[in-house]
Amino acid sequence: MSVKKIRVNRQKHRKRVCAYIRVSTTNGSQLDSLENQKQYFENLYSNRDDIDFMGVYHDRGISGSKDNRPNFQAMIEDCRRGRIDVIHTKSIARFARNTVTVLEISRELKAIGVDIFFEEQNIHTLFQVRGK
Repeated sequence: MSVKKIRVNRQKHRKRVCAYIRVSTTNGSQLDSLENQKQYFENLYSNRDDIDFMGVYHDRGISGSKDNRPNFQAMIEDCRRGRIDVIHTKSIARFARNTVTVLEISRELKAIGVDIFFEEQNIHTLFQVRGK
């Protein structure tokens, strides 16, 4: 009897990361805020070679308490299709203002292996960050 050694490909794929931002009004200062948020994430990820930055999804002039935000829904659909591994957002309130929405979406994405990172709260939905 001969034994054939099977080599396991341990090459990890780079995480596909996107950002989600929104502003709830279309007045000038809010639109400046949207641009500042977008620039923040583009600067943060543009020179990284350990991830694939999938871009910034953004909604303007739509409250975070509403579920029918077009780019939010497009981002969630891209997650469902396996195109995104991590969503990075500044805070829970930027992701959604409705607690039920936050819980339902985060549970759905967790079940398919998509992490949401809420920066201000230092929360990842897939794993815990250990204290110092």
